[in-house]
Amino acid sequence: MNVMTEFANATATRASDFLCALSDDQRAIAVRPFTDASERQLWFYTPTDHGGLALSAMTPLQQQRAHQLVASALSRAGYATVSTIIGLENVLDELEGWGATWGRERGRDPGLYYVRIFGDPAPGATWSWRFGGHHVSLNVTIVDGSFASFTPCFLGADPASSPLLGPHTLRPLAGAEDYARELLHSLTDQQRSVALVSPKPPIDLVGANRTRLADGDTALPLSEVWRTRFEGDLDARVRFAQSAIEESVGVLPEHLQALSYTDKPKGLSVSTFTNSQRDCLRRVLDVYLRRMPDHMTEVESQKFDSARLDSLFFLWAGSDQPGVPHYYRIQGPRLVVEYDNAARNANHVHTVWRDPENDFAATTLVDHYRATGHD
Repeated sequence: MNVMTEFANATATRASDFLCALSDDQRAIAVRPFTDASERQLWFYTPTDHGGLALSAMTPLQQQRAHQLVASALSRAGYATVSTIIGLENVLDELEGWGATWGRERGRDPGLYYVRIFGDPAPGATWSWRFGGHHVSLNVTIVDGSFASFTPCFLGADPASSPLLGPHTLRPLAGAEDYARELLHSLTDQQRSVALVSPKPPIDLVGANRTRLADGDTALPLSEVWRTRFEGDLDARVRFAQSAIEESVGVLPEHLQALSYTDKPKGLSVSTFTNSQRDCLRRVLDVYLRRMPDHMTEVESQKFDSARLDSLFFLWAGSDQPGVPHYYRIQGPRLVVEYDNAARNANHVHTVWRDPENDFAATTLVDHYRATGHD
C-alpha cells in the first residue's frame, strides 16, 4: 500500500468515526453528496458560515472526533498551529473590546468552526471533507481511495503576534514571514528590483477565496469574501473598515493592478537564484508543505525538486521591515503561495497554499471520470 492510499484510509477512518458519533439530524447538516460541486468548491477564511456542522453544535465527544479528523490530515506542527489559530478568537475578541458581532450573538467565536463531509468516506471511494472557520480552511479530497488534493489550504492569524508571559511572543505563522524576509534580504539589488513589484501591498490575498484563479484577478472587497452579502448598517461598517485599512496602508488601484494574478507569473525567476537563495526558498515552501503529515510532505515536495524549482517566481510588495505592511507570492506550475500582512498595523496575517491546476482535485477528477466513463 502506497502513502497516498495510507493517508486516504487514515482520514477515512477518522471521518467515519466522526459520522458514527452524530445523530441523524446532525448528520443531515454535516454531510452533502460529493456531486454537489458548487458547495464542495466553496471555501472561506472570514468569520462566516463555512457550511456544515459547527463545533458549538457538537457534544464534547463529537468535538473530539472532529479534531481527530482534522489532525489526521496534518503534521503535529500543523495541528498545533490550527488549534492555536482557533484559540486566537478569544484573544481577538478581547483585543476588539468584545464588541464584534457580524450580525450574530458573538462575532469572534471559537465554536464556529465547521465540518462538512462530501460523499461516503469508505475504502476505495471518491469523497472529500472540509474544516473551516475564521482563518482556517482545510480541503482534503480523496479519489478512488487515494489522496488527490490538499488545496486550497488557508491559515491566518489575528493578531499575528501576541504577548506571552516571559520573553517570547505567540506568532503561529512566524516562519511564513521570517523565512520569506530572509530570502528577500538575500537578493542582490538587481534581483530585488525585479522581485519588488509594488511599493504597497494589498490588504488581503489577491486570489481571495475564489474557486479558480484566473488571469487578471485582483483582491476582492472584504464584503465579498463571505457566504452572504451584508446589508444595511453592517454593510456600511464593513465598507468603511476596508476604506480605513486601505488608507492607512496607502494602497491605490495602480498597486492592486500591478499585483494582479496572471497565468504568466510576475516577479523574479528562481532560475536566477544562487544555491543559498534556493535554500531560503525551500525553507519558505516547507512552512506551507509541512502542514501535511511528514510522509505526505515528502510526496508533495517531489513537485519542486531541483529541476522544477526554476519554474517558480518570487514576488514581494510593501516594506522589507517587520511590523510594516507587506505581501509576497510564490507562483509556478502546480503552486501558488500567497502571504499578506497589511491590516491592523501589519499584525493580521493571511496565508494560502493552492494548486491552480488541481485545487479540489479538479484535474484528477476529470481524469478519473474519463477512465470510469462518467460525465
